[in-house]
Amino acid sequence: MTYQDTINWMFSQLPMYQRQGKSAYKADLNNTLLLAEHIKNPQNKIKTIHVAGTNGKGSTSHMLSSILQEAGYKVGLFTSPHLKDFRERIKINGTVVSKVFVNGFIKRNKAFLEEQSLSFFEMTSGMAFDYFSKQKVDIAIIEVGLGGRLDSTNIITPEISVITNIGFDHTQFLGNTLEAIAFEKAGIIKPQVPVVIGETQKETKEVFLNVANKNHSDIYFADTLINEILPSDLRGLYQQKNIKTVLQTIKVLKPSSYKISDEQIKSGLLHVVKNTGLQGRWQILQEQPKVICDTAHNREGLNYIVKQLEEEVYSHLHIVFGVVNDKDLSSILDIMPKKATYYFCKPDVPRGMEVHMLQKKFLSAGFKGASYVSVNEALKNARNLASDSDLIYVGGSTFVVAEII
Repeated sequence: MTYQDTINWMFSQLPMYQRQGKSAYKADLNNTLLLAEHIKNPQNKIKTIHVAGTNGKGSTSHMLSSILQEAGYKVGLFTSPHLKDFRERIKINGTVVSKVFVNGFIKRNKAFLEEQSLSFFEMTSGMAFDYFSKQKVDIAIIEVGLGGRLDSTNIITPEISVITNIGFDHTQFLGNTLEAIAFEKAGIIKPQVPVVIGETQKETKEVFLNVANKNHSDIYFADTLINEILPSDLRGLYQQKNIKTVLQTIKVLKPSSYKISDEQIKSGLLHVVKNTGLQGRWQILQEQPKVICDTAHNREGLNYIVKQLEEEVYSHLHIVFGVVNDKDLSSILDIMPKKATYYFCKPDVPRGMEVHMLQKKFLSAGFKGASYVSVNEALKNARNLASDSDLIYVGGSTFVVAEII
């Protein structure tokens, strides 16, 4: 099989949550453990940092990788979803996994993968662990796919666990209270492994304290311990909380066996995009008119985006917007800007919400806008109608951003 044949097989033959939604979700670790055993448990041969959370886990993972790279370490990075190419999910020092390795992993294990009916994310997690082990990384940053306790990545014993924050997302899997969601995320806390919590929330603090105490794990609430916020090339206002989380994580990690200077920390935060290739976080695509995109997709994330938009100077706001079909629109309608022209679109994935449904919901809530046949068509029309002093924001879903970067 060619690389494209391999990717097509992975996408079409096996479930992929990001594209399909609930039908692809598997709430147990049995298949992951079977695959790990089949490939000789590579996750046990590498050092890791495990990162969970409702928002910010991708940015936090990339910041951590960048700092460790600046300190001279060979750093694996496993994140999801990808924007353009599947290989973005698995990187070492910012370089994506080779097509040869992806092909070889699937070819070697295809019979087993089919026999066990492994999901897309289960096999991808196994592939990442196998790659990092074979490449002998010094440490790997492992981002949770969904939740924590039953996520396919949760077969590692990391050097440190990180939980950025808790918000209402994926409630159909994780529960519909912050306490229930926190319990699922707290599932990555391992016995005697320190854990950093990014944001102290009254609804979730006791959940984390209880799980940490049961595991005899030291627990650190970053927002109460870190006062200084260092600058970063990741520009979103929401990154300030992620930076505190990262600084506390590095502070806890350093005394063990990692030598990281203050200058390397500063340089790592300033060169996240260059070192890791991260895209889609308050990314400015052009000026006059200014076009900004961001992958924020739930209430907490979009709330930060709206606050940052309010700090921008422009004549009129244009919003290119699309979401996935399991998105609870009622959870975001009250925070979205009313003084804007909307360009509704459907991201080109099976999970994309039909554009007429999206438009109907927004128009009935008093918003103004029209629907378009694609994300790119929506952006093209926004550009045509915007003056040089206007601002165009593109978002609502990772998949919307992926189509225009």
